[in-house]
Amino acid sequence: MKRKPSTEATAAWIRLMRVQSRVLDAVEQDLKKAGFPPLAWYDALLELSRAPSGEMRPVELEKQMLIPQYSTSRLIDRLVDEGLAARRECKIDKRGQFVEITEAGRELQKKMWGAYSAAIEKHVGSKLSDADALKLCGLLDRLGCSCSDVKPAAARDGVPAR
Repeated sequence: MKRKPSTEATAAWIRLMRVQSRVLDAVEQDLKKAGFPPLAWYDALLELSRAPSGEMRPVELEKQMLIPQYSTSRLIDRLVDEGLAARRECKIDKRGQFVEITEAGRELQKKMWGAYSAAIEKHVGSKLSDADALKLCGLLDRLGCSCSDVKPAAARDGVPAR
């Protein structure tokens, strides 16, 4: 017989799902109010900017996305249409392709960070001490959501590493 979750574990699960949904919605609204595109755009541009040579295969991008993205190809199409990314054929595997961030994409990602970082502070940072935030990362690590690559200090270009 399989063990059922305790009342406490079930309550933790419900809270985790609710807070994740509410905070993401609030961050999305803050970005929208600031005149920026959805958070998924920022996330994709950030991942591309961190990649060697600023490019990734679409499947790699999907795996790295912070927000679940079931329509990565449509997101990539939008980024390409806006001139924020470009598609490039893989020289080794002609069927494969890379997505590469453009200079305009780098600029938008940096501009969005101002509004995004303010939203993180408003919805998370102002509610947790640094010690509490580290404790939360440790708890999430135990659930398999590794925060171990998060650096406390800002990384290059004022963008924190995750």
